[in-house]
Amino acid sequence: MAHSRESVWDYPRPPRVEQSSRQVRVVLNDTVVAESSRSMRVLETSHPPIYYIPPEDVQMEFLSPSGNTSYCEFKGRATYYDLRVSDRTAMDAAWSYHNPARGYESLKDHLAFYPGRVDACYVGGERVQAQEGDFYGGWITSDIEGPFKGGPGTRGW
Repeated sequence: MAHSRESVWDYPRPPRVEQSSRQVRVVLNDTVVAESSRSMRVLETSHPPIYYIPPEDVQMEFLSPSGNTSYCEFKGRATYYDLRVSDRTAMDAAWSYHNPARGYESLKDHLAFYPGRVDACYVGGERVQAQEGDFYGGWITSDIEGPFKGGPGTRGW
């Protein structure tokens, strides 16, 4: 199915959450650790989409809480997870909102993965490019246009 191009500058702030039926997949160490066609997509001005996967579609046995957290002014407190498959560990590779702020309840317990901390992420069969920087975790596909926040000199955007 063809998708029209989206500019991240047309995305809203505060961010919008929408359901996505596009197949998403996360791979580490030749193992599919998450795969879903029931994810939630978060769209925020200047950011590529972030896909939040329902826990039922994640191989939870590969995840363990890392002890790290962060705070989003819109979504609330995030809890981070290390992802371990056999002898490979990706530190803080995923995060989740266990008690999201009002308006973001649909994200509760869904997991988002940093594409730059795993071997590969896919949307609709297309391999994702990771958003620059080490904080935001957006998934860049050929139907998403920037420029994107996250790289050097973009912190004040």
